[in-house]
Amino acid sequence: MAFAFLFSLIFILTGLSLTTSGYGPPSPGFYPSSKFRSLTFNQCFRTLWGPSHQSVDNNALAIWLDSSSGSGFKSTRPFRSGYFGASIKLQPGYTAGVITAFYLSNNEAHPGFHDEVDIEFLGTTFGKPYTLQTNVYIRGSGDGTIIGREMKFHLWFDPTQNFHHYAILWSPRDIIFFVDDVPIRRYPRKSATTFPLRPMWLYGSIWDASSWATEDGKYKADYRYQPFVGRFTNFRAGGCSAYSPPRCRPVTASPGRSGGLSKRQYMAMKWVQSHYMVYHYCMDYKRDHSLTPECGK
Repeated sequence: MAFAFLFSLIFILTGLSLTTSGYGPPSPGFYPSSKFRSLTFNQCFRTLWGPSHQSVDNNALAIWLDSSSGSGFKSTRPFRSGYFGASIKLQPGYTAGVITAFYLSNNEAHPGFHDEVDIEFLGTTFGKPYTLQTNVYIRGSGDGTIIGREMKFHLWFDPTQNFHHYAILWSPRDIIFFVDDVPIRRYPRKSATTFPLRPMWLYGSIWDASSWATEDGKYKADYRYQPFVGRFTNFRAGGCSAYSPPRCRPVTASPGRSGGLSKRQYMAMKWVQSHYMVYHYCMDYKRDHSLTPECGK
């Protein structure tokens, strides 16, 4: 047990140096994004806040943060399971304190007791890579006393140079996070108390999280570099909406009958985690793991 922990810790501590290795993960052999047609912003979303800080051009959405406001958008309907993806391009340069997010949530339906599944890009300083944070909150663990289930990664490419596809697949059995169709994290359902089961909406946003986003708040948003822009396109979403009949079948992550990840997908995921993962909440000895019982299973 101690050896396994030490082995994982070595991977985490060396993750930063490995991000410059210049090679990518092995092929997962299956590409879930290809199973869903590309949608425009107006087909599936509406502006939630900061309308003056959004623009749509040739089906690409730009949202930005400056000293006056950020911006956010929301899907027009809630889902109880599905695949949710977008191609995203991040801003280069100094972006410390800035969060660009793509996530599922039911915060508006259950304020103070909500569920949430996050893909968040944590801004950075000159010469350092972005951090991709994945997170899961269940029934209020993101409200009041925060109990996060974070896994953080650096990427095997520069996310400011081109659009890359990021996605969440949420089914009754697990939640899988993808980057360019490569699974990077699987969060299995181990109990009803540690898994989101209520309908959620899909959101995107850009906002100032200077208190924690970059090196635990060490570096803040610097508005001399404003505006901070996040670009979204190639939205792909499908699954069972909250209004679908009970016979609606959840989407799957692989071609197999079980719907779970294939052997090749697991290999690709393990490669990413061993080379690019920089934080795993279950491996953080400072955390109270009685609050995250799945870590002990």
